[in-house]
Amino acid sequence: MKQLVVISGKGGTGKTVVTASFAALARGAVLADVDVDASNLHLLLGPEILERHVFVAGRKARVDPAACTACGLCLTACRFGAISADGEGIAGVDPLACEGCDFCSHVCEPKAIVMEPCVSGEWFVSATRFGPLVHARLGIAQENSGKLVTQVSRKAREIAEREGRDWLIMDGSPGIGCPVIASLSRTDLALVVTEPTPSGAHDMERIAALAAHFKIRTICAINKFDLNPVNSGRIESWCRAHDIPVVGRVPFDGEVVASVVRGRPLVEHSRGPAAEEVRKMWEAIRRSEG
Repeated sequence: MKQLVVISGKGGTGKTVVTASFAALARGAVLADVDVDASNLHLLLGPEILERHVFVAGRKARVDPAACTACGLCLTACRFGAISADGEGIAGVDPLACEGCDFCSHVCEPKAIVMEPCVSGEWFVSATRFGPLVHARLGIAQENSGKLVTQVSRKAREIAEREGRDWLIMDGSPGIGCPVIASLSRTDLALVVTEPTPSGAHDMERIAALAAHFKIRTICAINKFDLNPVNSGRIESWCRAHDIPVVGRVPFDGEVVASVVRGRPLVEHSRGPAAEEVRKMWEAIRRSEG
């Protein structure tokens, strides 16, 4: 089983469009959306949810008002402004502001503050017409997205190994932070999708350096390459100098937006130039991975 993750140094480069098209072309791969902070692969794959699980990460403080003596120690101890007092001095916790540091429970002499597990989101196992999809939704203002990425990718890999699937294709997160590092775990190949802009090139270099640090084989695709041929040429030169094959040069095509509006993978919606280039990309990847 080969594990491919589609990533980008910045958001909005088109990696989800590429991933959805690969899902349609692979026919039978296990799919995972590990961009848990802004999951959207499901919008193009039309999944039917089969399993729903809560994601618990970290803890939040809660005050038992019956046990609170209104001493005020917790108010001065909290450095995040998460604790306030009512008119009678009884403390209360704002769960959105609480960082779960646990300091308040240690200074509370009557032990009126307890730390409770925090439900930070949900993750799902779904069926699509292209294959199983594991995806997630992180709650508003919740952290530990790297742990949720690990949970999603672990479950997707388990399904792929159990069912003897040839491919696990993952829609990764943008940037170089914890979720991206988690998505690179046990990956055979990383496809970096970039665009011919200064920020696109800069952030592509950062994510390529991150993949190289973890010794992940990396390839590159330039989306909307024809909007700025000069910058596209600079990206290709940089990739050649760093032994990163450029496997795709996707032209600007209005059919891409139309496919997203219709909620369909690009290669199903269109036979236009962008869709044809994505097909060539997948064939090149499939042949190179044997």
